Amino acid sequence: MSKASRKIKDRQITTFECLKSRTDQQTQQNSSTEGQYSIIDQLKASLRTAIKNSPLSRTQIANEISSLVNDSISKVMIDSWTRESDEINGRPGRHIPAEYLPAFCKVTDDNAPLIIMTKMVGLFVLTGPEALRAEIQKLDEEYLRIKAKKKKRIMFLKEMEA
Repeated sequence: MSKASRKIKDRQITTFECLKSRTDQQTQQNSSTEGQYSIIDQLKASLRTAIKNSPLSRTQIANEISSLVNDSISKVMIDSWTRESDEINGRPGRHIPAEYLPAFCKVTDDNAPLIIMTKMVGLFVLTGPEALRAEIQKLDEEYLRIKAKKKKRIMFLKEMEA
């Protein structure tokens, strides 16, 4: 098993666990919705963790992202996206642009930033094999629905002919 596979499996939770935690979060929310979608601290923390767990340096990550998005990304930009103390030190707060996020996740081999964003709207991120299994299950369910519909029509036809 490759190092990347082990890292993914260690972080991976089941769909049931994800649904349960989402349901638990919704029941614990109070009536106030102000600021509930402010995820910048979580996002910055996940970016820092992804960089820390990556075998690449910040400069290498910046170069890889640059080539993927066909734009100039520097180590300084990555530092500004992950810095905790922007406002404290009088610097304007910086965020990673959404258009760079998929490339960042690809380069660092860490989908946590995307998972944080999608969980906020009730969506789930699935890896290739998981997505394929979900699609196969969906096709199986559709097949059973069509089969049941066909059976009803056959029975109705028999009743009409009788």
